[in-house]
Amino acid sequence: MGFSKDNLDLVLSPVGLIVMFAYQLYCLYKYHRFPKTTVLGMENEGKKAWVESILQLQLSQRATGSTVIASNITAATFLSSVCLTLCSLLGAWLSNSSGNPFRGIWIYGNMSTSATEIKLLCLLTCFLLAFSCFLESMRQFVLASFLLTTSDSCQDAIDYAKAVVVRGGEYWFVGHRTLYFAVNLLLWFFGPIPMFAGSIILVMVLYFHDTYCVRRQRCPHEKIGPNTNTGVSG
Repeated sequence: MGFSKDNLDLVLSPVGLIVMFAYQLYCLYKYHRFPKTTVLGMENEGKKAWVESILQLQLSQRATGSTVIASNITAATFLSSVCLTLCSLLGAWLSNSSGNPFRGIWIYGNMSTSATEIKLLCLLTCFLLAFSCFLESMRQFVLASFLLTTSDSCQDAIDYAKAVVVRGGEYWFVGHRTLYFAVNLLLWFFGPIPMFAGSIILVMVLYFHDTYCVRRQRCPHEKIGPNTNTGVSG
């Protein structure tokens, strides 16, 4: 019994998903154990410093902070609406689907109706998860807008406001990462080979996007060390 092209979906597609999930687990480990080596961890440090500086201002001077939070709420609302719309379209497509819509295109893989329904369900799950994350991110930013406009500036209130803003950014990050998964799953409709190649390329791109590494540059007037030769004989 030979290896048919339908079996490629049983090999390449799970391997591609495992590669992506393994990379996300690696990012989660780095974020919790070594946050300053990740872009998200450094962004959180900046957000915490920003919240503390805003809460040190008078109430009449916190308009800039409210504007920044409002822009995040607007962006999260827009993306959650897009995800919900796509979920509705995919639900209607799934209920009326009678086969692979890309059957006329040359695809090297499984083109059965059951395989297409599985792909649609996976894509629908991604968009639902992204919608939930953006919705929760919006809720956290709405709470942060209330906290930034209160007169209480004690350390406990500042720490709580920092945690809320960071949590909203984390939900935003997960929502975006889920959309990346959805883009890769869209390639699955064109066969397991594009999906597997997209997984590898996406992981490589995200690695350089998520890793924070800055080489320290020496100031032109900075001394090299205590034994630096200044050209003056002792």
